Amino acid sequence: MKLIALGRTSSVRFGTFAPFTRCLLIAGIAFLSSVTGAAEPSNAPEIRTPKTPATPRINGPRVYGERPGRPFLYTIPATGQAPLVFTAEGLPDGLTLDANSGRISGSVARAGEYRVTLAVSNSLGRDVQPLVIEIGDRICLTPPLGWNSWNCFGGQVDQLKVAAQARAMAASGLIQHGWTYINIDDAWQGRRLGETRALQPNSKFPDIKGLCDEIHALGLKAGIYSTPWVTSYARHAGGSAENAEGTWEPPPPGPKQVNKKILPYAVGKYHFMKQDARQWAEWGFDYLKYDWNPIEASDVAEMAGALKASGRDIVYSLSNKAPFAGRDDYARLANLWRTTGDIKDNWKSMSGIGFQQEKWASAAGPGHWNDPDMLVVGIVGWGKPRDTLLTPDEQYTHITLWCLLSAPLLIGCDLTKLDDFTLGLLTNDEVLAVDQDALGRQATRVAQNGGQEIWAKPLAEGGWAVGMFNRGDQPAEVALDLAELKLAGPQPIRDLWRQQALPAAARLSAKIPPHGAELFKVGK
Repeated sequence: MKLIALGRTSSVRFGTFAPFTRCLLIAGIAFLSSVTGAAEPSNAPEIRTPKTPATPRINGPRVYGERPGRPFLYTIPATGQAPLVFTAEGLPDGLTLDANSGRISGSVARAGEYRVTLAVSNSLGRDVQPLVIEIGDRICLTPPLGWNSWNCFGGQVDQLKVAAQARAMAASGLIQHGWTYINIDDAWQGRRLGETRALQPNSKFPDIKGLCDEIHALGLKAGIYSTPWVTSYARHAGGSAENAEGTWEPPPPGPKQVNKKILPYAVGKYHFMKQDARQWAEWGFDYLKYDWNPIEASDVAEMAGALKASGRDIVYSLSNKAPFAGRDDYARLANLWRTTGDIKDNWKSMSGIGFQQEKWASAAGPGHWNDPDMLVVGIVGWGKPRDTLLTPDEQYTHITLWCLLSAPLLIGCDLTKLDDFTLGLLTNDEVLAVDQDALGRQATRVAQNGGQEIWAKPLAEGGWAVGMFNRGDQPAEVALDLAELKLAGPQPIRDLWRQQALPAAARLSAKIPPHGAELFKVGK
C-alpha cells in the first residue's frame, strides 16, 4: 500500500502569515505560474475523509444510557441531503421522537433494556440502525464527544462565545456525527447568593439557564466546571469555603500554591456540593468537569452523591492527573478521569501522553473512561487564538490514538473557524465509530520496533481496529501478521480514514510518514 507522506517540512499553511504577506505570496505564486506555465504548488494537508454522501446515513453509537425518571435528550446523528425524516420503532414509554430534527426526548420511568430501531430517509434512500437504550444505574456508556472552552478561550470565556460555539457545532454538521456536549470550563463562577448559597455565575454569564436552554434547543447538551477547592485554578470561587455563608474573595496576585493542601487552593471547611449540584440541574447542565489535585476518593464520592441526588443525569468528569492507584474508586464513582496533566499542542506533549496510556486499559469500559485530555487540533491558543502547532500528520496520530484509547473526545478549538482539514479530522464516522464502539475496550500495544508501534482494539461486532504509528523522524514501513491477533488466513481489511475496502490479506502493512498514523479495521 502506498501512502501519501506529509512530513514536517510540508505543513506550511498560508494562515500562518500576516494578511499582507499572505497576499504577496499568493500573488507571486500566481505570477510565476502564468509565466512558466507551471501548476500552482500545493501545501495543503491531505484530507483523507471522503465527502459525506447525499444518501442518508445514521452515525453514532449503538448504545445509550440514562437513569429512570431523568430528563432524556438524544439527537440521532445522521447525514444526508436535507430534508431528512426520522423514525424510531420500539421506544420505551415516556419518549417521543421529533421526525424532522431526529431528537428523542422525554423521561422513562421504568428501568430496562429497550431495543430500538432507528431509521432516516430522504429522496435518495433510507438507512436503518439499531440502538439499545439502557435505563438503569449507568450513564455515559460510550465516551463523550463534545467541546470545551479552555484550550480555545482560557479565562476569557463568556456566554456569547459559548453560544456561538454551540451554534457552530450545529451549523458545521458536527452534531450529525455524534458531537454533543458544549462545556464551559473555569472562569464562569461568581458568588454564592440566596438561601441555598449555591454558586451563581459572574457578569460574563448574565443568563446561564437561558444559555442551557439555547444549547438544548439545538439538540446539544451543556457542561459546567467546578472544584472542591475554595478557589479554582483560574482564581474563581470553588465548591467550598472557610465560612458557613460561603463568602469568597479573590486571592492576591502572585504565584499560586496549587496541587497542595494550602488554602485557597485546597478544600475548605464548609462544603456546598449538594447546593451547587441542585443548581446546575435546575439550570439544565448535563456534564461536570471537577478539577483539583490531588484527587482523593472522599471528595470524589461527595460530589458523586450530590450529582445523583440532583434530579438530573450529569456526566461526572474528574480532573486532573488522577493517581493510578485510585482507578477502582474512579471507575466506581465517576464517568471519566484525567490520567495526565494538561496537554499542549506539540508532538512531545501529545505523543508523550497518548502512548503512555496502556497501563490504564483495564479501568476503561462502558460508563467509566480514561481521559488523556482534550483535543488540540484546529485553532487553539488558550485565549490567544492561533493554529495548532501539531503538523497534519501529528493531528492524524492524535485523533487515531485517542479513538483507539476509547477516550472522551473534547474539541478544544474555535468551532466558528473550522477549516476543511479540521472538519475532516472530526467528521470521519468510521474513525469515530472506533471510539464509540459499544464493547468499550481500550486499545493496547501489540507490537513495537523502535519508533514504530501497532495498537489494536477488539470491536463489539467482531474484528479489530488496528492503528499503525511512526513515532520516528523518517518514513517507515510498519507491518503486522494478523495471526498475532488470532486471525487465521486472509482477512477483510478496511482503511478507516479513507473509508475504502482493501484486498483481503493475512498481513497488514503501510508506509507511514514521520509522526504519522494509519487506522484499519481487520476481520469480520
